[in-house]
Amino acid sequence: MSFKVQVEPSGHEFTVETEENLLEAAIRQGINLPYGCRNGFCGDCRSVLIEGDIHYPEGEPPALEGQDEGLCLTCQAIPRSNLTIHVHEIEQAQDLKPRILPSKVDRIERLNDDVIRLYLKLPEGERLQFLAGQYLNFILPDGSKRAFSIANAPHDDEFIELHIRHVSGGTFTDVLFNGMEEKTILRIEAPLGSYFLREESERPIILMGGGTGFAPLKGIIEHAFEIGIKRPMHLFWGVRSREDLYLPALPEAWSAEHPNFTYTPVLSEPDSDWQGESGWVHEAVVARHPDLSGHEVYMSGPPPMIDAGKSAFLAHGLSGEDLYSDSFEYGAATTKQKKASQA
Repeated sequence: MSFKVQVEPSGHEFTVETEENLLEAAIRQGINLPYGCRNGFCGDCRSVLIEGDIHYPEGEPPALEGQDEGLCLTCQAIPRSNLTIHVHEIEQAQDLKPRILPSKVDRIERLNDDVIRLYLKLPEGERLQFLAGQYLNFILPDGSKRAFSIANAPHDDEFIELHIRHVSGGTFTDVLFNGMEEKTILRIEAPLGSYFLREESERPIILMGGGTGFAPLKGIIEHAFEIGIKRPMHLFWGVRSREDLYLPALPEAWSAEHPNFTYTPVLSEPDSDWQGESGWVHEAVVARHPDLSGHEVYMSGPPPMIDAGKSAFLAHGLSGEDLYSDSFEYGAATTKQKKASQA
């Protein structure tokens, strides 16, 4: 049996399946309710139960002790009827206040010679709420920061996934690639950035990544699949050679499983046996989509690619309001304007 939940004041509705809690169902359907821990302790997901009946399988959550009647914790509440709740939804990046948290290196996977996939685990009882495409800062012992895009989708938040390219001489990446061990504790600041999927749009989506610019696009794409977006999506991933496509099977699997998704890898220095697209990735985009009016473009990667893409796409009819970019500034520090993605 399933139940309907109406959210006020937005008027959004979602469906909760048998023995599913409200927060899990909302995340699955792209309704961004607030949360912090997902285990009933922090209280960030408190909402007002206006109408309907709920229960808590493990008893009243700790965060409700001493609170007014009529409140419910969406991360624990299981509906027994159709519900109406009142809660402020997360609709834009400004709705999410960045937090400084310790994180533990759970796994380090080398994807090729110069890219590592890093999995971070927050302290017990903590979860990071973020929008698909946002990034985090590592806060180093000297107070400097290094920023990396979050590669997982919000619904898959047991770990924070990062794709990190080695920059020779980079303080952080040298340590990561030359001896950082699992269980290392690192301080992070997150979530950050205004680069995220605009879920309410109905425009076809073009995604263009250069190198590890694939990371935030991965999160955006997996989130779009999770919430059931049916708009056409076309991913262009530009790298130098085939070896730099560090997760080659993943976008190919997406293409096979989702009729609305298309994948085009582009090599700027193609291998001798390469049969696919070659050249600059932004040129491949406009060759496939010469009229970009009515589209929405997300691009992430090195500044030259971002700059070239912006000029080309606007010249081919794209509205500047529908162009979203995450420029990976390779440097020693971050500012509010620039993200030092690898150092």
